[in-house]
Amino acid sequence: MRRRIVVLAFAALCTLRVLAQFDPQMSHYMYLPTAYNPAAVGEGDMMKAAGLHRMQLIGITNAPMTTYFYFGSPFVIGKTRHGAGVRFMNDQFGLFYTQSIYAQYAYRQKLGSGYLSAGVELGISNVGFHGDSVNLDKLSGSEYHISSDQAIPTGDMSGVGFDMSAGVYYTCPTWFVGASYSHVTQPYIEWKSQQTKTENVVGVTLIGTMYVHGGYNWRLKHNKDFVMQPSMLVQTDFREWDVTLAWMTEYKERYRWGLSYRVLANVGVYLGIDIISGLALNYCYELPTSKLLIESWGSHELYLAYQFNILRPKRNNRYKSVRYL
Repeated sequence: MRRRIVVLAFAALCTLRVLAQFDPQMSHYMYLPTAYNPAAVGEGDMMKAAGLHRMQLIGITNAPMTTYFYFGSPFVIGKTRHGAGVRFMNDQFGLFYTQSIYAQYAYRQKLGSGYLSAGVELGISNVGFHGDSVNLDKLSGSEYHISSDQAIPTGDMSGVGFDMSAGVYYTCPTWFVGASYSHVTQPYIEWKSQQTKTENVVGVTLIGTMYVHGGYNWRLKHNKDFVMQPSMLVQTDFREWDVTLAWMTEYKERYRWGLSYRVLANVGVYLGIDIISGLALNYCYELPTSKLLIESWGSHELYLAYQFNILRPKRNNRYKSVRYL
């Protein structure tokens, strides 16, 4: 049965336009809102450099693996506030891969006790398929496969497309909320296989995805060393929905731990620490709640970020985002 599924998937890939959501899953969404909402760029008063590496579903061959890097900074023009940054992502899923780079900009307007931002990002995505890694020997003997099948590519296939996302974001000292839409242009990235006699043309459309996210900071009255930080991320392409809930606890503005639940997908445990002032290290371990638990022993995600200011003297020795007191 598994062989039939594999071969039928290859047949569909090589004859139809593929519609797929290529945005990877990230457990540290609450610390990297710019990964899905450009309006969050330049949040706070500090420059920020952050990196994330995720190894998903360890134990499954060709399981997803994601590397992400971000740099952003707020800046002032006259009496107006802005944010700008750049993000890079390298994502692999099976024999598919996506490499993308985006420039982000946001305009920030003072509103009440916080700031309302509107942002946009422009960039390019290189999406491809490692056809030279296909092992046809595993399909031998199947009634759905013949060794001379010209529909299965034997070399790399890739294409580049222009991409765009937009969003709005509001943040204040005790809560934040945002909404964004990725792949506004829904770029169609065309692949051409040079290994087939029929020169089949394969296309990948990056489907637009809406994100709605929010969170709250709740400092305990009886012990102000503890801050509770519940948050939520909802994402949908209006055909499927994905909801993640998380509850982080911060102690003395340095130590962090928490739990997360991605509905019908996995549960996660977080641990984090500020190594030095401005340098944060977080780790998340997740276990699938579906039948994937039989095949995998979980996912690992490592997050590292440094916040600094080279434009003016710091007001104090420590800085925390307005969302994380």
